[in-house]
Amino acid sequence: MSDVAQTEFDRALGLSVLPTLPTRGNNTARLRSFVTRFSALRDDTHEEADLLRVGRVLLADLIAHDDWLPETFAAADPRKFQQYLLHCDSGQRFSVVSVVWGPGQSTPIHDNPVWGLMGVLRGAKLKQRYTRDSRGTLVPHGAPLRLATGSLSEVSPTLGNVHQLSNAHIDRVSVSIHVYGANLGAVERHSYDSTGRATGFVAGYANHTLPNIWGRR
Repeated sequence: MSDVAQTEFDRALGLSVLPTLPTRGNNTARLRSFVTRFSALRDDTHEEADLLRVGRVLLADLIAHDDWLPETFAAADPRKFQQYLLHCDSGQRFSVVSVVWGPGQSTPIHDNPVWGLMGVLRGAKLKQRYTRDSRGTLVPHGAPLRLATGSLSEVSPTLGNVHQLSNAHIDRVSVSIHVYGANLGAVERHSYDSTGRATGFVAGYANHTLPNIWGRR
């Protein structure tokens, strides 16, 4: 989104127009701008449909640029995918997370009890939805959806939210940016085995520090 278009978009939403800052490596000003705008959106509405609709526009603009995510929060682990907290609203109304998959890594089949937006920043991922058959067994619901860099997807209990996410690449790291309607690392969720049996878990986060998005360098 151009600076002019962003300014007009902000005015249409009734958001404060933020100053344009120079682009540089690790330009966390972009994340600050996203957090500020999404917080204003959350102040304005609690309707899920509105949050997803406008939130998609805000997230699409964030992932259109790959100059802002510090590499500390894009580091893969050879053992399993990583989930890094980038920001959590003080009222835990939403959180922003980077999820990093090493080559061929995937999540378990799991659910999310809150709405969420997912945007691919680097690489590509596969999203496979699941549903239950007449015996209660979880089975794939359609073919996997491939999401390339810049693509977005939604999850919500109202949309059918049991799914599995995977790195579409077997030879490179993929990174996606997620926004959820809660502090996701503290939310109890469920993973599922092939029979559909659920196991509760709280994922937490891989990081112990947060990116400094409030510095004005």
